[in-house]
Amino acid sequence: MSQSSAAHPRRLQPGERPDLVADVVVVGCGAAGASAAIAAAEAGASVIVLEAASAGGGTTAMAGGLIYMGCGTPVQTACGFSDTPEDMYEYLIRASGPNADPERVRLYVDGSLRHYDWLLAQGMVFKHEYYPKKNTNTPGDQCLIYTGNEACTGFAEYAAPVPRGHKGQAMGEGGGSMLMEKLIASATARGVRILCDMRARSAILDDEGQVVGVVARSEGRDITVAARRGVVLCAGGFIMNTDMVSRHAPWLQHHTTLNGNPNDDGSGIRIGLGAGGASMNMNEGFVCLPFYPPASFVEAIMVDSRGQRFINEDCYHGRMGEAILKRYPERHFMIVDAGHMGDFNRPPLGGFNVTATGDTVEELEAELGMAPDTLAHTIRVYNRHAREGGDPLFRKHADYVRPLEGPYAACEVTPGSGAFFPVFTLGGLRARATGEVLDEEGNAIAGLFSAGRNSCGLPRSGAGYSSGMSIGDATFFGRLAGQSAAQSPVRTMPASA
Repeated sequence: MSQSSAAHPRRLQPGERPDLVADVVVVGCGAAGASAAIAAAEAGASVIVLEAASAGGGTTAMAGGLIYMGCGTPVQTACGFSDTPEDMYEYLIRASGPNADPERVRLYVDGSLRHYDWLLAQGMVFKHEYYPKKNTNTPGDQCLIYTGNEACTGFAEYAAPVPRGHKGQAMGEGGGSMLMEKLIASATARGVRILCDMRARSAILDDEGQVVGVVARSEGRDITVAARRGVVLCAGGFIMNTDMVSRHAPWLQHHTTLNGNPNDDGSGIRIGLGAGGASMNMNEGFVCLPFYPPASFVEAIMVDSRGQRFINEDCYHGRMGEAILKRYPERHFMIVDAGHMGDFNRPPLGGFNVTATGDTVEELEAELGMAPDTLAHTIRVYNRHAREGGDPLFRKHADYVRPLEGPYAACEVTPGSGAFFPVFTLGGLRARATGEVLDEEGNAIAGLFSAGRNSCGLPRSGAGYSSGMSIGDATFFGRLAGQSAAQSPVRTMPASA
């Protein structure tokens, strides 16, 4: 069976006795799976979680741990920011991309403050401190930070800019592991059984096509796990499955770095497809070019091989990465001047290599092999407007606009040049916001639910993505999927052996 094909379901055999039985069976113990398990247990269901790895955590445990929340959280209020549901909705509907799901966005916004409280109830701690600089995460244990394009052109015109990235009180990139420790401890305290080294392989269907369990592989043998009420697929995306990426999103493979854990192999998506579910948004992914911190690099300009700017450089690094990758194999360069030379002593994630230098723009232009007076014209125009405090062509924020004065340097940021381009997928099973997996006709598949990157969730466009949308999506809609599964009708199942 091809790794990009559906996982063929098993039919329940007459008189078959499963190895394990629970009301709700969750596949995957990342943020979505753990949240689904907690919510199902809170609703009174018995819960088993099947985790392919030797410990829970998933991709979230590897991440920085930012969670996108707003509408006036206690942290926002304590830090002096006023946020409204209208502003958060208007921002997220654009950040979610052209395939945005208004119902899903509305649910997420309206439930944001309750979700914050729910995370506190799981043991999370959020320090009431704002980090004001442009960064990919808070470098210390600060909580609040801008994590997307909130203050950038194309977004700020529709919603008042407000920081909504919330990280638990952990140092640097430790927020994801902290979150997973809290969620797993909370699930375990509620009686959830987390079974590791248990790789789900296919769904089990009854004679009516309802999902009544899963087949998992453990220690070389198949284990049948029956679900009285529902199966929740939370097994992550498919970025680590090169066959699936080649088929659905080949543009993500142009000299990029796969950003996921080894079990982001699409197995949950293929289980859902085999049970009759439909997929959507499979061609979409997130790619970023971490060209900051330091924030001073945002003062540079990005140009193509013709010396032309193509984007506002104050944008989120995901918007920058997608803009460059989608133009591949066009070459791109970050142009800096003498004021930035010291910044190479504290390079951004992945670092940059200086490709060319010049005491004048014309020297730099010649060394890069550009046509005469192309880059020079771009910098003359940029500097003229910068001296007046603006950027009318691309409307970069005034905080980052200043003239570029020689000597100059160019760093190549083309994929394949050594620049760091991490990627992950944004497509998956078609599901309602409440978790029910849908078939091609839009009908819910009885007994099957999904959340997190296993399904097509809140973030649906790399160009508009903001850090924290994935973990926010996983925890918030994981809870809804777990609740839906726990409230699903009981199905007649054989007793456990």
